[in-house]
Amino acid sequence: MAHIKKTKGVIGILTGGGDVPGLNPAIRAITIRALREGYQVIGIRNGWAGLIEINRDEKSPQTQYYQELTEDIVNKAGRTGGTFLHTSRTRPSHIPDVNVPIFLKDKYDQEINDLTEEVLKNLDYLGIDYLIPVGGDDTLSYAVRLHKEGIKVIGIPKTMDNDVPGTDYCIGFSTCVTRIISLTHSLRTTAGSHERFLVIEVFGRYAGYTALIPTMAGAANRCVIPEYTFNIEQLCELLAQDRTTNPSKYSVVLVSEGAVFEGGEMIFESNEKDMFGHKKLGGVGDLVSNQLKELSPKYNQGRRINVINQRLSYLVRCGDPDAIDSIVPMAFGNLALDLILEKASGRMVSLRNGQYDNVPIEVVISTKKTVDVNKYYNTKRLRPYYKSFNYKPLFIMTSDY
Repeated sequence: MAHIKKTKGVIGILTGGGDVPGLNPAIRAITIRALREGYQVIGIRNGWAGLIEINRDEKSPQTQYYQELTEDIVNKAGRTGGTFLHTSRTRPSHIPDVNVPIFLKDKYDQEINDLTEEVLKNLDYLGIDYLIPVGGDDTLSYAVRLHKEGIKVIGIPKTMDNDVPGTDYCIGFSTCVTRIISLTHSLRTTAGSHERFLVIEVFGRYAGYTALIPTMAGAANRCVIPEYTFNIEQLCELLAQDRTTNPSKYSVVLVSEGAVFEGGEMIFESNEKDMFGHKKLGGVGDLVSNQLKELSPKYNQGRRINVINQRLSYLVRCGDPDAIDSIVPMAFGNLALDLILEKASGRMVSLRNGQYDNVPIEVVISTKKTVDVNKYYNTKRLRPYYKSFNYKPLFIMTSDY
């Protein structure tokens, strides 16, 4: 056994997948409430990787993989962005041979290896009674596997893409949208000075929320999203019209990284896949920019319109959380503790229709959360619908499951 002293019980916390502002406030909320309820809290470092890297035969403490959390530790980190526990995109059920820890290579020698047995043994080694993973649908999909293995799990949804099913809101989304709006408005000065099209590519993977919501808030004239294959001629014509009617002679389009040209496919930076089978998206903004430039004379009396092309990338996920990504993680952390005190497990905390709640954690593998085009996206105008806001949640779009 690890040198973990039990009190009322031991709660483990880990953060997986991409970093977002709001993770440290969530860790802080869980820890402070848990300690005051009489639990001990262990922070597992580097996401699911921390639970396969622990060598149970090692006599010295392996603090590079886990640490006991105190109020002092989490208070210092709780106001900052990122995750002080660090993160990874590790999937313990699908570990490539090159990622198998050296001390386990004799036991796991396949091209792809399932190390779930080691995860279960390490949770027991740490004496963890409840596990709270904070992550997106990939991280939480493995939490479902552990739930089925008998581990008591309470999930907290996190992703700036806001695409975890079962919840209207995921930690990180508000800060991401705030940054996109702010950075887009900043870039307007250059677009206006040069009378150009402004093309901004944003994160979002297979869901268009990070392009659609900022456009709805006035950051852009148009947006293209993964849920609807767009016609580049239509986009160019609309942007040219927007530019003509704008006294400053520019127009703006937000391009989701997963957007697809009519008759085309998603654009990837490379064919390399992560452990969850995802190839890294990126580059569609470049193609949109080039084609807009070539097509523009057709819609501008024979004269070319130049393009400013910017990929916001990690600028929207770094730095400190905004107010919502400080408040919601606090609530989610306390909701997780409420469930533990009720002796519930296999649940994910959620925020739906303006109310905090919880749902079965299996929802993250039962469906996909994407933009409902018929409800929210005007395909003729390539922008959001501005109607039917009564009884909608803060960020308009609900999670139907």
